[in-house]
Amino acid sequence: MRRRQRLLLLATGLVAAVLGVLVQQTGALRRLELDSVDARFQVRGERAPPRDVALVLIDEKTLQELHARYPFARRYHARMLDRLRQAGAKVIGYDVNFTEPTTPVDDERLLDAIARDRPVLLAATAVNRRGETNVLGGGGIVEQLGARVGMVLFPIDPHGVLRRVPAGVRGVPHFAAVTNEMATGRQTPSDALGRDGEAWIDYAGPGGTYRAYSFIDVLRGRIRADRLRDRVVLVGASVPTSPDLHATSTTGEGQMSGTEILANAFDTVRRRAPLRSTGTGLNVAVIALLALIVPLLSLRLSPLRATAIGLAGGVGYVIAAQLAFGAGHVLPVVAPMLGLAVAGGGGLAVHYLGATVERERTRSTFARFVPEEVVSMALARTDGDLRLGGERLESTVLFCDLRAFTAWAETRQPPEVIELLNRYLEEMSDAIMDHGGTLVAYMGDGIMAVFGAPLPQDDHADRAFAAAREMLHRRLPRVNASLGENGLAGGFRMGIGLNSGPVMSGNVGSSRRVEYTAVGDTTNTAARLEGMTKGTPHQLFMSDATRALLTAGTDDVVEAGELPVRGRSTPIRIWTLRA
Repeated sequence: MRRRQRLLLLATGLVAAVLGVLVQQTGALRRLELDSVDARFQVRGERAPPRDVALVLIDEKTLQELHARYPFARRYHARMLDRLRQAGAKVIGYDVNFTEPTTPVDDERLLDAIARDRPVLLAATAVNRRGETNVLGGGGIVEQLGARVGMVLFPIDPHGVLRRVPAGVRGVPHFAAVTNEMATGRQTPSDALGRDGEAWIDYAGPGGTYRAYSFIDVLRGRIRADRLRDRVVLVGASVPTSPDLHATSTTGEGQMSGTEILANAFDTVRRRAPLRSTGTGLNVAVIALLALIVPLLSLRLSPLRATAIGLAGGVGYVIAAQLAFGAGHVLPVVAPMLGLAVAGGGGLAVHYLGATVERERTRSTFARFVPEEVVSMALARTDGDLRLGGERLESTVLFCDLRAFTAWAETRQPPEVIELLNRYLEEMSDAIMDHGGTLVAYMGDGIMAVFGAPLPQDDHADRAFAAAREMLHRRLPRVNASLGENGLAGGFRMGIGLNSGPVMSGNVGSSRRVEYTAVGDTTNTAARLEGMTKGTPHQLFMSDATRALLTAGTDDVVEAGELPVRGRSTPIRIWTLRA
């Protein structure tokens, strides 16, 4: 993998990580994150509610038997307070809005009931700038009666869902915190609602999970006293027409009465907020880890495999987040998954874009083995329908082959074989190209090249001979030296055949693929001369036609004799290099 592609992959991971952190810190996808918390509640399932909490709910049955509509006369609430005290309730929390006066008689009965014996916790829904409520008309009457006041408002998340309990509003503590103080006799710890003064409500389940009794049944003594004794009893409304019904993390499409929400909130405070969001440092680390997993794996693995492992990591993280939720830790899910998705998609894009560029680069690389004029000529002669054509030129054809390569390759691993082959072909190709030759074809460990075609060269024989000499004296020793102990004992040898004469060169192929080639008797004889070097001490056989065209540098050229060549009626004079 190229360095630039590696940098792009890492940059993609960093961008994904930064995006995930920004989303997490700014709350850009807060609604989705909250939905993921609700999903975790659903997966966790219900848990047993505390046995010392009971609800007394004003339901349809109550309204029918009282022949009343809610809110009804306060004398019934006064009688309920007396009934709960007689039953031995430990704490009485009244989630009913007593703000506006009704009739003097009923108001007086309620005040007398509140003032008797054990203190009562009353609900407040509003507080002024001085931290005062209007419960029972305000003016300090609640304190005079020995009662307590708690705020029953909750932060409202998107879609009206209640998920968190606050510490209080303008100095008025929350109903859940006051309930805890009255139940335990101790002040609620400052950290009971988490670091931010709000805590996730640890809902036991959907609406109806807490033990609840009908208001009218308790009022008329139909419920045994032992079911209320020593319990925290919360009284409130649950009629369908009541505005105090809300969606929560566990209700799905349904709703839960405000009184049951208060019960869940109280239990959450009493257990000192068992569900807590993880800190910023851990969140950033998780987002960065998931955003970088695919880019880092892509440095070593294929894009599809890296992405598959990244997806598996994402699934594993979701499972870990669920397990952590069960242990009381609320990990972010949306931002890490966003970072993983962006990094995975970006990594695939970088890989496939890089693969496209690499394919073009490979095509260009191989095109370098053919002179630009050949490429231009191929395009110019196709006329858009790839018609074939050619011309006859005086040229020198070179064939070369690496000796003992096949036997050596059979004992080696494929990567080592391909590495040697590439190194050998690169060295020999450079020698040919450096002397103006045109690489026509690779044939395994063999090469075919032509000098003097497709562009005429008066010194094509000199160029071909110089390239062959460089291949034998410089390039092959360099290949052998690079292999060291991994090479062939004594080093690899080569066979080279050179022949000069007329060749027919041009574009051959089909309408879908065109290649440049050079054919004719000259080409065939060069190939056979290369093959004839096998079993001889010579690595170069050059025809007399080529020797006759050489103009310089022939001091080391010696005659090898006249040898028969397959396909020729008479032997030809062969030349080689002095050992």
